[in-house]
Amino acid sequence: MKTGDLVVRKSYGGDITFRIEGIYKDMTLLKGVDYRLIADSPVTDLVNATASTVKRRSQQAHIKMLQSVEALELDRRRQKEKRPLDSLFPGTSAGNGNISHFEVPGKVLHLDGDPNYLQKSMTLYRQLRVPAEGHYIQEGSMADAVYRLLPVSRPDIIVVTGHDGVLKNLKHRDLYSLQSYKNSQNFVNAVKNARQYEKHLDMLTVVAGACQSHFEALIGAGANFASSPGRIMIHALDPVYVAAKASYTSIRDTLSIADIAPHTMTGTEGLGGIETRGSYRVGMPDWKDLSTLQVTPSVI
Repeated sequence: MKTGDLVVRKSYGGDITFRIEGIYKDMTLLKGVDYRLIADSPVTDLVNATASTVKRRSQQAHIKMLQSVEALELDRRRQKEKRPLDSLFPGTSAGNGNISHFEVPGKVLHLDGDPNYLQKSMTLYRQLRVPAEGHYIQEGSMADAVYRLLPVSRPDIIVVTGHDGVLKNLKHRDLYSLQSYKNSQNFVNAVKNARQYEKHLDMLTVVAGACQSHFEALIGAGANFASSPGRIMIHALDPVYVAAKASYTSIRDTLSIADIAPHTMTGTEGLGGIETRGSYRVGMPDWKDLSTLQVTPSVI
């Protein structure tokens, strides 16, 4: 066994594929490959994940991701049909398809405690045409990063995620206590800083948490959407789907977790939240092609 190996835990029936992040004598630090979970395990409980298992789980996750992308694209088309452009711009005589307009989806600031997940998330944002800025930030530094980056980035939506989990070696485990979680306190501190920057729940949509995170504490701190109501594992890309849905939901409409759950891997057991106004806007006329625009200079 060495750092970087893909492994599964024998005591858990090999249910999740992990990457070894560090080895400390007879113990290892593990991070989920597909799930936002951090764990530790004795070396003796680990076996290398077979190539077929890694491939099968990767294919399953990819298929689900494609299904979620298709569902989000279909939802966008339905929203346009529900509210035609000529209804947004009263007084325009052109048909819906001919109205010159441009789109301004909500901008996302994505802070991730895992560089591999950050890379996957940014790839998905690009695929979904969501304007997004991403930063790899260790969970313990999230609150400071939020304080520093929000005034510079000025996003409509902020995602604060990484790794989390319920601690297992506790004499008296209390799921109501933040002390029972690996990183929930760090995420709560980050959410509080976000709300100090913007208190209005519809002016800044906050998505926070990871696997088994303290859902109630995150919502109480000011998150619009958070994990994990059922204290289950959430998929690495679940927060991205929430942010993408918020980005392309009109400011005239609200979105709820019932709208979002079908697009995530884990549903309402993995993610919950409060109804929130969208961040998507439409403007007119469409952007001009400045390379072909004939302009008479007016300044000497």
